[in-house]
Amino acid sequence: MSAAMSPKLRQRLLSTSALVGFFVLWEMACVASGVSDLILPRPSQIAHVLYEKLPLLWPHAVQTLNTTLAGFALGVVIGILLGLLIGSSRTAYDVAYPLLVGFSSIPKVAVVPIFVVWFGSGTVPAILTSMVISIFPVVVNVATGLANTEPELEDVLKVLGAKKRDILWNVSLPRALPYLFASLKIAITLAFVGTVLAETVASNKGIGNLMMIASGNFDVPMVFAGLVILAVLGVILYAISSWVELRMTGWAQRKNDLAMG
Repeated sequence: MSAAMSPKLRQRLLSTSALVGFFVLWEMACVASGVSDLILPRPSQIAHVLYEKLPLLWPHAVQTLNTTLAGFALGVVIGILLGLLIGSSRTAYDVAYPLLVGFSSIPKVAVVPIFVVWFGSGTVPAILTSMVISIFPVVVNVATGLANTEPELEDVLKVLGAKKRDILWNVSLPRALPYLFASLKIAITLAFVGTVLAETVASNKGIGNLMMIASGNFDVPMVFAGLVILAVLGVILYAISSWVELRMTGWAQRKNDLAMG
């Protein structure tokens, strides 16, 4: 039967087994070592907190998810526009790219207090932090995808009468889609980092704020429950991005990936 098992099913079984094995080993290690709940709670305790405190956790999870999606959407739109500008113009690339690299090097925790001063505490600083942290990977990948159009191909298309705008929209942009979707999977995980970072500093709602309060109360199982929620949300959004990528850029996938899909 194992020989007849599809590669995709085998991969899912291995992934599930690895995940279950990780939590089993975690549980056994905590029980065997007798480690305190204040240091490392057992997975069973975290699951109990998730079950018992779900009515409390759910509004915070929804708040974090909505904030992350808002910041992510803004970051993607701005990132695509900047990527188009930088990738389609050598002058814009030389001027803007060093600025983007320098801005990306700034720790995002340093910009949260600035957003608080400008917009006050609440949801807006979290959205802006999520947006800022999502922009750079999108810009870099879109610009790289556009820049990968071969000069020879552009010369041939120009000889055939194509204008630069036609080449951009009909050739360069479609070929940049795999780069774009690769950046989206990175940006969505970074967007959660930005949201939670801002929520721990400048918000009275959200998983980040809940984890800060739980940490102050030495409720470590609640802190880990918040981490589990963030991990689950991140995996779900990553999977959605991968699904959309496969549907939009199936032509760019390897043949065995298409056969497995």
